[in-house]
Amino acid sequence: MKRLDWDTGLDEGPKVTYECEHNASLCLGCGLCAAFCPMDCYEMRPTPTGIDTPTGEMPVSVAPERCVGCKTCEGQCPVNALRITGSGPAYDPFENREKAPALPPEEQARYSEWAQVLKESLQLRSEPVAVTLVPAGAPLPDVPVPSMRLRYCQQLAYARLGRSIMLPPNRHSCPDGTSILGMTDVPPKLASGELYLLFQKLDTMEAASQMMAERPRLPQRSIDATVATPLAKAAAAPDVVVVVGDAEQMMWLTMSASYYTGKRFNYRVSGYNSLCVEATLIPREEQTMNLSLGCYGCRAASDLPADQMFMGISTAMMPTVISGLRQLSKKAIPESRAKIYLPPL
Repeated sequence: MKRLDWDTGLDEGPKVTYECEHNASLCLGCGLCAAFCPMDCYEMRPTPTGIDTPTGEMPVSVAPERCVGCKTCEGQCPVNALRITGSGPAYDPFENREKAPALPPEEQARYSEWAQVLKESLQLRSEPVAVTLVPAGAPLPDVPVPSMRLRYCQQLAYARLGRSIMLPPNRHSCPDGTSILGMTDVPPKLASGELYLLFQKLDTMEAASQMMAERPRLPQRSIDATVATPLAKAAAAPDVVVVVGDAEQMMWLTMSASYYTGKRFNYRVSGYNSLCVEATLIPREEQTMNLSLGCYGCRAASDLPADQMFMGISTAMMPTVISGLRQLSKKAIPESRAKIYLPPL
């Protein structure tokens, strides 16, 4: 296994690699690309003869093998002087790995029924998503591995539109997500909280350090892949079901979970690490449900509408949620949506 300065999940063998196309005629030499790169792929160096920038420096890709294709540098460049392109064969790290048997028909039917109840009762715009984190060394479900890299939030965005996708570490493009979900180590710029300040999402290093200290993560190399499919087509027993919806739909999900107990929920919401921490890790590890408003990353990297948010529900809670939702659908939901107490206009 190839090791760099920290464990990035990279390994020997052919894989999708990334190249930086740099237009020196546009470059300002501002250094934002080098500062924002979470994998430290760039260094700022003096410009060669014949090339001028306002600062006398330009970025040089000194560690291209670290690039995960997150395109943060591309997005932060104020003059669009950078383009990140992928190339190389699609390396399958699971080529000789044991495959998991298909789900029993009765289990598949149960997940399909859950999806139908969620979609019909809540009038969802998209599919509920089944999320499975494959433990290290475990058999793999029969789910396609794409040739391109995706962020975890993008993987779920595709799944809610009907796609089934499995991502090993070398198909993930967000080192934040892979470190949280137990696939890789945390790159130094993320571990220190430095990037939160660069993105101007927090005020001080103290605040950034606090954010990192409160952020849970699974043990490094404990997970081999993330699997996301439409719940109705689940290929593996889900750890968590993620529902995308608006505030009213999240209200009914909350009420369905408390239908039999009347208990209130203490959701852990921050606006950071939405899908990886709030909608996946917390429900999975604490066997609960958790609301997430989304985050900078998932909203910047997907087509998530501004009014949509997430609810992550542990599989253990799903029978209660589905049963409660069925009861609420008999009277409470239709009456509320009919605005029965709204005075005539």
